[in-house]
Amino acid sequence: MPLLISPKDGRIHTTLTQTVTATGRLSSLNPNLQNIPNRTEIGRRIRRAFIPEDGYVLLSADYSQIELRLLAHITQDAEMLDAFRKGEDIHARTAKAVFGAQTAAELKEKRRLAKIVNFAIAYVVGPFGLAQRVGISRAEARRVIDDYYRTFSGVRKYMEESPDRVREAGGVARSIFGRLRRIADINNKNHNLRARAEREAVNMPMQGSASDIIKFAMLRSDEAIRRAKLGARMILQVHDELVFEVPAGEVERTREVVKEAMEKAAKLDVPLEVEVGSGKNWMDAKA
Repeated sequence: MPLLISPKDGRIHTTLTQTVTATGRLSSLNPNLQNIPNRTEIGRRIRRAFIPEDGYVLLSADYSQIELRLLAHITQDAEMLDAFRKGEDIHARTAKAVFGAQTAAELKEKRRLAKIVNFAIAYVVGPFGLAQRVGISRAEARRVIDDYYRTFSGVRKYMEESPDRVREAGGVARSIFGRLRRIADINNKNHNLRARAEREAVNMPMQGSASDIIKFAMLRSDEAIRRAKLGARMILQVHDELVFEVPAGEVERTREVVKEAMEKAAKLDVPLEVEVGSGKNWMDAKA
């Protein structure tokens, strides 16, 4: 990365493209700044190398569980809608409802598994994939999925019906805002290709709608910052996260303005929530 620093301004500049990913998300290249992990030591060290201009701090605003919130909105599952509307921890509710956690110790242990399962279901992972992720047998994974679908019956109905809806629509899936994605192999005679297409048919409304919302959020945040006459600059988008360079004296006001703009970027049947953090480098800015 030091070799990519521009001699003109001493900064690294990525290129964001709109037409590479099938889901509609922006992608980053030369270098790919969306692919720097924050859960590994080397990734954390790299993120700490990104610092703001003197007199500024970095502010990171990240949607919380946006794809699970979209799953609740799209499937209209009563249990999931209720959890998000009450501001409950969806992973804790899953730990109790699916894994039978009752005590504080059980909840702590099972919540980790519940989190894996919630995101696995959203990405249409089957028993084999879930078994690998959680470290259980395939038979146990099958039971977990069955228990999950019994608890969240609206999710199961959506999962079962989505591929047929895409077939009826001529092989096209849509985000909730109407953006299209063609699912080419939805009727393929090859089982593996058809199964992959069916997973894409289920996942497109969540992934595609999340990509739409973050673009709305970019526009609304920029507009709100200008309207508030703040000196913040949006410098990067990383999936569900926006990164800003903010004058040190305007951090709290910018935090309020960006959080409100992002949470009002779209109206769903569950609230959108944004976690905002700030710091002297990108790693420390993560909420």
